[in-house]
Amino acid sequence: MAERTKIWIADKMKELMKTKPLDKIRVTEICRAAEIERPTFYYHFKDKYDLVAWIFLSDAYDTDVISAESAAQGMAKMRQEFIFYKRAYDDVSQNALWQYMLEYFVKRYELIAKEKLNTDVLDTQLKYSIRLYCYGCVGMTKEWLLNDNTTSAETVVQMMF
Repeated sequence: MAERTKIWIADKMKELMKTKPLDKIRVTEICRAAEIERPTFYYHFKDKYDLVAWIFLSDAYDTDVISAESAAQGMAKMRQEFIFYKRAYDDVSQNALWQYMLEYFVKRYELIAKEKLNTDVLDTQLKYSIRLYCYGCVGMTKEWLLNDNTTSAETVVQMMF
């Protein structure tokens, strides 16, 4: 039930973001659109930025980040939900989407590296390389989504890989 409630709230947030930027949306509006009380919202999310991060994480969770096909499908989904991601990227608050994306992907790649290397600890150089790669991918994903209407998700992912 809790997962369905989160999805319901997220869908309403996406609808609101079609008409106004994230910084102009208030929790009260989200609650009204979702037909829930404020305590219900705060039971599931710390704030609207936590909700936006949850939407991203939910979308990204099923993506196999070391599979070009899966990554391309994830990016194509971002393009399908262009308005949501554009408005989320446009927000430059202390809880900006790109920061959530960066930390999420760094953790995912570090876990994969630890599994592949059969270790619990990564050396400083490898951790740096993972962060550098993730910064680049997150930045280029934003640039692709907001500024490139011609390059396919598959081509972008191939270039990243």
